[in-house]
Amino acid sequence: MVASFQPKHEGRKLTSDDIVRANTNVLEATRSILVKRAGGPHTIHLLRMQFYLGDESIFIGHAVANTIATHKVASVEFTILTKVRTKFTNNDLLTHGRQFMSFLDSCPNTFGGLARLTLENLRLGESDFPKIFSICKQLEVLCLYHCDMGIESLLEVEHSQLSELVIGRSVLIKRVDLKWVPKLTVLKFNMFRSQDDPFCLGYVPLLQTVSIINTGFSWHKMLKISELLGETAISNLHLNFKSEKIWVKPEGRRQLLPVLHKLRLVNLINISEECDLTWIMFILQGAPTLKELRILVNSCADYSILVFIISFRSSNLLCPVKNF
Repeated sequence: MVASFQPKHEGRKLTSDDIVRANTNVLEATRSILVKRAGGPHTIHLLRMQFYLGDESIFIGHAVANTIATHKVASVEFTILTKVRTKFTNNDLLTHGRQFMSFLDSCPNTFGGLARLTLENLRLGESDFPKIFSICKQLEVLCLYHCDMGIESLLEVEHSQLSELVIGRSVLIKRVDLKWVPKLTVLKFNMFRSQDDPFCLGYVPLLQTVSIINTGFSWHKMLKISELLGETAISNLHLNFKSEKIWVKPEGRRQLLPVLHKLRLVNLINISEECDLTWIMFILQGAPTLKELRILVNSCADYSILVFIISFRSSNLLCPVKNF
């Protein structure tokens, strides 16, 4: 494993010189490591790199390309940061988007060998995501934070190797349509504004874990788990309500059983103390093989946290486990 560059500029606004200096350090370190390992008999198990989006990114990509081509590295991961990371404008997002696509076009062989890609603060064109999926053929994990194609954009995903998709705070995406992702096992959503279901499941036969974090507002519809999961039977479900409005509607056993009959673990996090037990327990009706139900209740009155764990392996009810 090759250590990644860790930025140390969180306390002030980054300048162009900071970006150049940081990326130059990453480039020099990468070249040094790869040159030393080039003649050796051993393959690098994991090359994990974190750097800023900029003109120097292309040189970093080229430095890695030959190592990928000669099969001297088993797995390559890129985390690409942007100069403006908070309080960004629409122009910032568009600029970042153009910079990234230029980087992608300049280093197709590098991106074609990536196993994991993390992007942030990008606004891309409608044809850009299909291009990314087409070039990044070996991609197994894709994490998108504040990435979209504009207001109420639709992200369609078709990829043969993708096993994990993380959508973080990309609130302008109206829906993610997972049309054909045969190896997808993990789907994570953090914040959505859409008045409709945040995602649509197509061909995802291996999907096991679904995690949704969201602050419910008045315009959010009440999601139905049976409709959201469709014909997919998952084993792990994580719902974080941020101590605000509940945005999941209770359903009966007949509706839930087809999608929850393989469910093993449920986490219900940051539930308001005003939420009654009837709502919490409805999941049990449709999950006959459930092994563990974890509930975390936030008290707005005294800021205390109640943790409940119902374990079906030992038939013990621990309630509460901790109050702090």
